[in-house]
Amino acid sequence: MRYLPLTEADRQAMLAAIGASSTDELFRDVPAAARRGQPVDLPFHAGEMEVEARFAAMAAKNMAAGSVPFFLGAGAYRHHVPATVDALIQRGEFLTSYTPYQPEVSQGTLQYLFEFQTQVALITGMEVANASLYDAATACAEAAAMAARITRRKKVLLSGDLHPHYRSVTVSTLQFTDIAVEALDPDPLGLEDLLGRVDSQTACVMVQNPGFFGRLKDLTALAEECHAVGALLVVAVAEPVSLGLVTPPGAMGADIVVAEGQALGNALNFGGPGLGLFATREKYLRQMPGRLVGQTVDADGRRGWVLTLSTREQHIRREKATSNICTNSGLCALAFSIHLSLLGEEGFTRLARLNHARAVTLAGKLARLPGVKVLPQSFFNEFALLLPKDAAQVADALAARSILGGVPVSRFYPTYPELAEVLLVAATETTSEADMDAFAAALSEVLQ
Repeated sequence: MRYLPLTEADRQAMLAAIGASSTDELFRDVPAAARRGQPVDLPFHAGEMEVEARFAAMAAKNMAAGSVPFFLGAGAYRHHVPATVDALIQRGEFLTSYTPYQPEVSQGTLQYLFEFQTQVALITGMEVANASLYDAATACAEAAAMAARITRRKKVLLSGDLHPHYRSVTVSTLQFTDIAVEALDPDPLGLEDLLGRVDSQTACVMVQNPGFFGRLKDLTALAEECHAVGALLVVAVAEPVSLGLVTPPGAMGADIVVAEGQALGNALNFGGPGLGLFATREKYLRQMPGRLVGQTVDADGRRGWVLTLSTREQHIRREKATSNICTNSGLCALAFSIHLSLLGEEGFTRLARLNHARAVTLAGKLARLPGVKVLPQSFFNEFALLLPKDAAQVADALAARSILGGVPVSRFYPTYPELAEVLLVAATETTSEADMDAFAAALSEVLQ
């Protein structure tokens, strides 16, 4: 009765109240030719146990990340999420809350968003951060539009080492504007040279660190070149745990930092939801999309929080809005903030070191296999492998052996045949030595 609360008597009473003789009469304005004469070919209602059994059978077709050796990454990472995170975010005051249109009524919600913003600003090396966006892909698109507003220029340059989802969403979002997007070809070998490609018409250059193919880069020189011609540097981060060890983008001169926050506090969930992190310099504050929570004092001098900036079309006129994204990933942001608080600064750094160490160990084991080459010389917890066989076929063969052994790049770039033999492999603190040995043995067998 939770899902089907109306009886037939209820329906008849409702029809009588509006003067309709039947449910079909409610659809009389729809031409008869457009209506189905027979029910849709779907199962009719069933008992709760039957439905649970059906869905359980369907779910069993999936190979859950925690059930087998797992080396997938490519923008979504498996980390251990402390039980405390789920215990707290499932409290009713968090799970069901929504900031009302008098937001200061929800002091608890505003406080945790303020703490979240502070954490994001600290780990990215930036001065201000917003209260989150949908995911890193939409954050990239918003960053490009923001850069165009700030510089009053209409050209955006996207690195070939930018995640293809971030690239695609940015191109799709800006295609109906007057902003031109130049997206460079994917760059698995690290041959791309952005220096010299920035000119007086460029609004921003968007790069990723670590890159999509795993390569770590020093972006200081690129930032200096961008600033020399009045352009902005936008840096995307797909793996937020890397910020516990890698020099933060802000310290390398980035003007805007966007990131995917899923890896902290949020499970994979077969692909979503994500959490968009967005941080910038204070001087660009009013061009930042989304919402900003600020700290203040009330009439009695007590500490409190307010919605300081809300440049979304939900709050102001659409044509004046910096963004038309109408919500933030509030519960995911809370999970991120709780996880990072539990780790603390020292724990965050230790977690990052552990991730890097596991990846280095795995790369060493795989590089010893005949015909296998690790492409990036420096990486964090993910790297690209060049295989002697088609990577998609290898991944399928590994899955048949109950090993999720990486993501074929061809799934993202099917029109680039030169990438057919490139496999992305990730290792985190959840990757055991036994998992690595099983992966190396299975890969050796598949490649024979």
